[in-house]
Amino acid sequence: MNIPEHRKAIDRLDAQIVRVLNERTKHVLAIGEIKLKAGEEIYAPHRERAVLQRLCRLNQGPVTNDQLRAVYREIMSSALALEKSMTIAYLGPEATFTHQAAIRRFGSSLRYAAQKTIADVFTEVSKNRADYGVVPVENSTEGVVTHTLDMFVDSDLKVVSQIVLPVQQCLLSNSPRAKIRKLFAHPQSLAQCRGWVQNHLPRVEIIETSSNARSAELAAKEKFTAAIAGMLAAEKYGLRVLEQDIQDNAANATRFLVLGRQCSPPTGQDRTSLMISITDKVGALHHALAAFRRYRINMTKIESRPSKRKAWEYFFFIDCDGHFQDRKVANAIRLLGEHCNFVKVLGSYPNTE
Repeated sequence: MNIPEHRKAIDRLDAQIVRVLNERTKHVLAIGEIKLKAGEEIYAPHRERAVLQRLCRLNQGPVTNDQLRAVYREIMSSALALEKSMTIAYLGPEATFTHQAAIRRFGSSLRYAAQKTIADVFTEVSKNRADYGVVPVENSTEGVVTHTLDMFVDSDLKVVSQIVLPVQQCLLSNSPRAKIRKLFAHPQSLAQCRGWVQNHLPRVEIIETSSNARSAELAAKEKFTAAIAGMLAAEKYGLRVLEQDIQDNAANATRFLVLGRQCSPPTGQDRTSLMISITDKVGALHHALAAFRRYRINMTKIESRPSKRKAWEYFFFIDCDGHFQDRKVANAIRLLGEHCNFVKVLGSYPNTE
């Protein structure tokens, strides 16, 4: 086939794609109407995960699975927007990694509302001014985001999904690297890139900022300055990417939680997040955690936080494999309750992206 023949075939296939895409959307809208009448949540992370996994199994290339997921993410996003006018609150400002994570999960067709603090994200969802919220919970290099954990103490919101975003830190500037005299960076981003900065910009003045987006905004306004931020910030503020992947740890990633008002149903590959409080006595934590061993449940994470209600009183945040409706997880939670002052299920959600 020559080029005109290939183009004619592409035009024919595009016409078929448009027709089938609209047919698919009609079915999605019909499901949305049934859900709304039943009072169910429109967004279903368990179903989304199943669809993407099935499509990847069907994929024979040359389109990669990552590319296929990106295309279908936007198809699903446009369908969600047609089903219901949805708002996603996230820890802002715009063009931060949290914003990027939210778009990665929900696509670009929904309304996004940047919030100044993690507490504001919880408030927006709790007061029904947002359908879902996206907040960071831990970074593979810098550890846990304590503000997020603390908010769960008094919140009834549930974790309905997680997003694991590889963090690609970049050096952004409209000046040549040799002429950079000042570097704007958020403290956490700077910590993730400290080795690179010391090796490549040893004499540059470093100014800490409130966010990656703010760093990019300042660098865009002042000559001979640069910012550490992501690609989304470079696009928003019109900066050139001088260097990519300047983070010291190549496996640097941040985990985000999607907040909602109802738990996700089981998928067979789930993670459950719990919060417990125990009596301050010898062996209390050991006896409590024995529940996971008894029922052979893999506990993947534990963090402690001061209760802020009484001196030396702590809450423990636990992640484990399984869904709280699974029999052995439910049994373990019941046994936990016998050794704890209280046990709170923060949510069960798909354990993979």
